[in-house]
Amino acid sequence: MSWLESTPRRRALAVARAALPPSGRFGGADEGTLTRLDAMLADAPALQRAFVSGLLAIDAAARLQTGRPFEALPLGAQLGVLRSLGSTEGAHLVLRGVLTALKAAYFDDAALLRELGCSSRIENAPRPERARWLEQVVDASTLGDDALTCDVVVVGTGAGGAPLAHSLAARGHAVLMVEEGQYHQRADFTGRPLQMMRKLYRDDGATIALGNTAIPIPIGKGVGGTTLINSGTCFRVPEAVLSNWRAEGLTDFSSATLGPYFDEVERVLGVGPSSRAALGLTAEVIARGCDTLGWSHHPLARNAPGCDGQGLCCFGCPTDAKRSTNVSWVPMALERGANLVTGLAVDRVLVERDRAVGVSGLHAGRRVTIRASVVVLACGSLLTPVLLQKNGLGRLSGQLGRNLSIHPASFAVGVFDDDIAGWRSVPQGYAIDQFSSEGLYFEGAAVPLDLTAMSMTGFGPSFMSLMDRFTNLLTFGFMVKDQSRGRVTMGGKGKPQIRYWLNEHDRAQVQRGFGLLARVYFAAGAREVHLPVLHHERLESVADVERFERASVAARHVDLTAYHPLGTARMGVDPLRSVVNPDHELHDLPNLFVSDGSVMPSSLGVNPQVTIMAMALRAAEAIDVRLARLQRKAA
Repeated sequence: MSWLESTPRRRALAVARAALPPSGRFGGADEGTLTRLDAMLADAPALQRAFVSGLLAIDAAARLQTGRPFEALPLGAQLGVLRSLGSTEGAHLVLRGVLTALKAAYFDDAALLRELGCSSRIENAPRPERARWLEQVVDASTLGDDALTCDVVVVGTGAGGAPLAHSLAARGHAVLMVEEGQYHQRADFTGRPLQMMRKLYRDDGATIALGNTAIPIPIGKGVGGTTLINSGTCFRVPEAVLSNWRAEGLTDFSSATLGPYFDEVERVLGVGPSSRAALGLTAEVIARGCDTLGWSHHPLARNAPGCDGQGLCCFGCPTDAKRSTNVSWVPMALERGANLVTGLAVDRVLVERDRAVGVSGLHAGRRVTIRASVVVLACGSLLTPVLLQKNGLGRLSGQLGRNLSIHPASFAVGVFDDDIAGWRSVPQGYAIDQFSSEGLYFEGAAVPLDLTAMSMTGFGPSFMSLMDRFTNLLTFGFMVKDQSRGRVTMGGKGKPQIRYWLNEHDRAQVQRGFGLLARVYFAAGAREVHLPVLHHERLESVADVERFERASVAARHVDLTAYHPLGTARMGVDPLRSVVNPDHELHDLPNLFVSDGSVMPSSLGVNPQVTIMAMALRAAEAIDVRLARLQRKAA
């Protein structure tokens, strides 16, 4: 039975037909759209309630403006109601929620994608032969009641956990990795973004920071963590950032001292720029605009040797070209004798005689216990502080969960005469670095048809006409090295509750980022530029850009996302100002280490995965020394 009852269903169909009418290439929304919406939200009651509430708000607006229910209005009047909501602060967010769901249901259609020539090429991906090391991967459901034992238990298999696990296993230690998600492989990746978001993203990608605006921070859930779903971009931490760390007492952190760790990470990941073919026309158009303006630009370094540019990095690499930890450090660790337990949500850190001695977690109501000489938490900046808070650990400084930086990000869409066909290229392969010293970095962010439609604010005939030209659309993004800071605390059901306030400096940087990106587009020949900014959704000239740059734009008027949460268990030498010491060990609990983005002392200003990995290798050396000492003491 459908969760959309008869009246909401009629109303939903009316809104869908008005917002997504037939166009030159699209047949328009119909009952099939609602059928897909039914399935899409079948097991998401909170989203169902939000959608129905949004329909009620649209109908209330129609009755207030016309005295008639929305579904009884002619098309022109329906569009008038939607336009009034879309231009009203606050109401525009309600409308966006309803339309985003409908766009997702309409454009997530394999037949439609095939008609446009941009369907996935991996719908029948072969399943590879089973590797021998997979015998060391067990699901928590198969474990008995006896406690597991090891030298080191590593909770999390992303950028912080997997390299450390491999390094310690290679040194001969008994290492057990624990992952809440499952071990997905190439044949599991369908190339359908919404399907993959439900499979690979925590909470379907709906992890959100709330403050003076709402900022989604999507993170991965599965072996590989967020490396499984990131864009593959690789940067070393800038020396200017390390200089600031040294000024705070972290004297061992410099480009020279971290260099060998970065070298090893880049060797394992095969870091280098994408081929010209994989970069596609997106890079050529951006280069054209930058050259016209005299701005510096370059291909991004990525961990994807042999990438063929299918544009699906963020939804599970279909060829295993992207060297996320599920195909690099984790298999390497298993080959060196480590073991991996999947499907186990760790919720307790075991403490005896004032030191960490293991962890435990629940699977299907049954508790699984793992005892270890050393415990490493590598759950990421949003989950590690919550796990520590849940166990009453890391409280000495009062800094746990604080100091959250996220690199707020957004995008703009340019409409060109060029046949760009962005779905045939790396989604994030090119960069504009002209303004990086100012804390603004521009990186390509091409996304598939359904996500492009969902991210845009438009609706009605003009929107569908724009989507007809999908092959002529270019999407590029930017991020801000933020000075704002947020906080992570434990919310309901043990989930992270994230608060983040965009300060005036960073808000101005966001507005500046939109203006600069629009200038690149127009310099490259764009016909128009679309921004996710209330009252400034469409720019048609440089004069429009200049007006936008002078306008008053509040944080709540802008659609932002963020992909780099850092700093919530910050490293430092002073136990009263930091959570972990320079060796990644908690100041207030021996043998408990943290190896993930939460230990970063500050915002990096660049994509952090390679820095997290390099610091994990460094942490492994400190843990190796600790284990040797513990073993000598036990002997």
